[in-house]
Order: sequence, then structure tokens, then C-alpha cells
Amino acid sequence: MSNIKAERNSYIKIFSLSFLILLTECSSGEFFHISPVRPVDQLLAEALQSTPPAETGTFRKAELTEIVKLDSTIHLDIRYATKNNFLSTPLYSQARAFLQLPAAEALLRVCQSLKTKGYGLLIHDAYRPWYITKIFWDATPPDLHNFVANPSKGSKHNRGCAVDLTLYDLKTGNPVIMPSLYDEMSERAYADYKGGTEVELNLRDLLRSEMEKEGFTVYEFEWWHFDYKDWPHYTIQNIRFENIH
Repeated sequence: MSNIKAERNSYIKIFSLSFLILLTECSSGEFFHISPVRPVDQLLAEALQSTPPAETGTFRKAELTEIVKLDSTIHLDIRYATKNNFLSTPLYSQARAFLQLPAAEALLRVCQSLKTKGYGLLIHDAYRPWYITKIFWDATPPDLHNFVANPSKGSKHNRGCAVDLTLYDLKTGNPVIMPSLYDEMSERAYADYKGGTEVELNLRDLLRSEMEKEGFTVYEFEWWHFDYKDWPHYTIQNIRFENIH
């Protein structure tokens, strides 16, 4: 573990930008964060007063389904409900995860398949209200916008058809080590990054393989981000977790 930390710290020193990037220790391990372009409290106030982009067409009725209710072995580590995220401030009032029903059912099949291989799913984020997407975009320096969605187009997360996740060991309950941290804004996060250890790459590729079997597609810049194939059939949502019934 110490060698992995040393490698990451060395990489961050090389990855020099005009703003602050840090790897920080917390009770659950390291997390990645940046210095936002503007104070997050200001961005939050603006985002709550803003309106999602208008969409035309025929969309399916939203069926946001709470993921953990489908299988008790699906665990949550909802970083945006804590300070342990790339903006270092809580943005969700509840640590919950939702997907549209077809996506949730597909994820359940992934979970069942991974159990036979000794792994469980650890969810970092799923459905995300649109106003959060706007905060992320406005807080992130432009040269890192590959890692956040443009609110003018909306996100697959906003449609309830994207999930951020990793694996954990069913025997120990511990998250596996992947080539990068969750939400790390570096090339180490790329889905096809060739660095890292053989074990890390094999686990990353196992997650990708199992997700792709059930209709999910990985985002090229984030190994942990998967979009479900039905996302064009759902419109952008801006409802908070506490108002999902």
C-alpha cells in the first residue's frame, strides 16, 4: 500500500496545473480533490436558481429505483454526501443511490455474476440531480472538463442511467485497489490506461467486462463511470433524493 501511495504522490507532483490538486487521507482511505474555480456555496445558490435545458420528444416515465433494495450485498460509499469528494464539501443531503428500473435490474444481474467470482459492487454515485451537475461544471477548471458533464446538455447521471462504482472483496468487505482513485482527474482514470499493476488492471477490466455484458458502456475518461444503453429514452431530472418516492 505504501508503494501505491508513493507512486500516486509522485504522479501528482508531475501532474502540475495552475490550481491545487491534492490526495487526502480520510477514514475510508485516500480521496482526490481540487480547489474549485469559485466557492461552492456560491455555485450551489446559483445552481438551485437555474433551470435544466428543455428537451423535446417522447420519453419514458421515470422509475427511479433505490439500488440497495434489490440486493443487500450491493454496498454504498456515496462520496457526495460527505466531504470526501473532489470538491471537499457535502452536496447530497442523503447517502442514497437510484437508477431507472431497467438499469437497476441490469446492475442486479452484474452483481449476481460477480458474486460467483468473489466480488461485490460498491456504488459511489448513480442518479444525480441536474443542479449538482451544474455545480461540478462551474467549479472545475476548463482544462479538466473531460471529467465533468456539461449542464447545457445534461448528464446520463441526470437521466438515472449512469452509475459510478467499483468492486469490493466479498470475504473481507474491503474495496479493491484500482489504477486510480475515484474521481481522480488524471490519465490514470482513463478506461484504457496501461499503467498500474497487473492486479489493478485485471480488476478494472473485470468490472468493465461484467458491466458491458448487461448493456452498460464505460466512459473513456473514467473507469468507474458506466452509462446504460437506454439513457436516450429518459429525460433530465432535477429532483432531490428526499423527494423521490
